[in-house]
Amino acid sequence: MLNDQLKLPAGMQLFERGWLSSNNVLFISDSQTALVDSGYVSHSPQTLALVQHALQGRPLDLLINTHLHSDHCGGNALLQQTYACKTLIPEADMPLVEHWDETQLSFAATGQECARFGFDGSVRDGDQLQLGNLDWQVLAAPGHDPHSIILYCAHEGILISADALWENGFGVIFPELDGESGFAEQAAMLSLIDDLDIRLVIPGHGAAFTDKADAVARARSRLDYLAADPKRNARNAIKVLIAFMLLNKREIKLKQLAASFNDLRMLRVATRQMDLPIDILLPQMIQELVKAGAAHLEGERLLST
Repeated sequence: MLNDQLKLPAGMQLFERGWLSSNNVLFISDSQTALVDSGYVSHSPQTLALVQHALQGRPLDLLINTHLHSDHCGGNALLQQTYACKTLIPEADMPLVEHWDETQLSFAATGQECARFGFDGSVRDGDQLQLGNLDWQVLAAPGHDPHSIILYCAHEGILISADALWENGFGVIFPELDGESGFAEQAAMLSLIDDLDIRLVIPGHGAAFTDKADAVARARSRLDYLAADPKRNARNAIKVLIAFMLLNKREIKLKQLAASFNDLRMLRVATRQMDLPIDILLPQMIQELVKAGAAHLEGERLLST
C-alpha cells in the first residue's frame, strides 16, 4: 500500500537532492518536457547532468520556479544556456529579476550566489498548468517567502510543496525577520494544505512522503512554538544561514563567520531580534550546530559534517 502511495505518475520524476539544492521535479510527455526548480548554482552541473540523463537527448522546454531563493533557482542560468527553455517565475518577482536586484532577491542579504537568469512569463495563484499530461493548480504559498507558489494535482492527489511544508517543518519564516507578517501566512498555508485531498507530498527538501496530516500537525506545532517568541524564529534563521554557508564552503574561519554578521543583512536583522552581542551569540550558535551534528570545530575553523 505504501509503495502505491509513493508511486509517481508516468512521465514524472523526482530528483531528491541534498539541503544545499532543492529537490527537482521533471515532467516528460509527448508534447513537452518541464522542470520544477533547479537547485543551487554550485550544483548546476549536477542538475544539468540529471536532466540530460533523464531526457535522453530531448530538449528541456519549460522551467518553473516555486520561489526565487538561491537553492531553488541557482541552476536556471545553465539550463537556459543549454536549452533556451521557457522560464516561468512567481509574478511578483518579475521586476526584481528584470533589473537583477540581488538585494531584494535575497541573494546579497543571505550571502548566497545565483548566476543571472531571465524569464519568459510568470505563475500566480489560480493559474493552471499542464505538466506531464496532468493538470496542476498554482497556489500562492506565502510564509517562508511572500512570493512563493506550490503546485497541486487534484487528479493524482500530489502536492509539490516547495518550502511551505516538509515532512518535519518548513522553511525559515524570513518576512518576520524584517518586521513583516509571515507567521499568519504560514498558518493559513498549512490550513489550505490540510484541506486538500493529498496522497503524496513532494517537498522542496527531503524525501517525498504520504502522511500529510501528521506533517501538517508537526508543522503547526513548530509554527506555534516560533510565533510565541519571535526570537526563536531569529535563532533558527541564524543557524540555518550558517549551516547553508557550511554546506556551500565546507569550512569557515571563525573570524570570517563573525564578520558575516555585520556584512549580511539577514544575519544583522536576525541578530538584532536576538538582542545579544555577537561574542555571546556566535558561540551559542556554533555549539548548537555541533550538538546537532551539522558541524564540528577544528581550532579556529568551523567545518561542515
